[in-house]
Amino acid sequence: MTEENQRVDAPRTSPAPFTGPVPPVPAAPASRARRLASPALWLGSAAAAFAYVGAVDPNEPGHYPVCPLFRITGILCPGCGGLRSAHAFAHGDLITAFGQNALAVIGYFVFAVVMVGWLVRAWRGAPTRRFALPAPYWWALGGVALVFSVVRNLPFGSALAP
Repeated sequence: MTEENQRVDAPRTSPAPFTGPVPPVPAAPASRARRLASPALWLGSAAAAFAYVGAVDPNEPGHYPVCPLFRITGILCPGCGGLRSAHAFAHGDLITAFGQNALAVIGYFVFAVVMVGWLVRAWRGAPTRRFALPAPYWWALGGVALVFSVVRNLPFGSALAP
């Protein structure tokens, strides 16, 4: 064998593998525009929906479908009057909006508070929080919607009916 073959055929040794902890690579901070993109998309979608409902009056028949539960049974669901409420809300008439669907108006304000908090955190560069309610809160919200639906269908709760 020649000297050249010996070098090629010789077993190659590799350096010992690194077994220590790998330091985390810090993520590059997201730009302000990137942080604001998601809340801005949500706000834009909500604004577009309110603009459409504000422009196309749900009080005039033929523009929106009728609630199937109300059409079949005559029972008002928790969402009945929601479009008329959104229309009045979009026009700044909070009294009429609250009269059409009080639960929806409360939902509009809760949505606004959550969105403002999200926008402020995104603007400041604070870490975003995942908005997840534990199961008991969801059950409580469902219970409130059920009680609202039952009360607005009873004679003494007619003030909550649209």
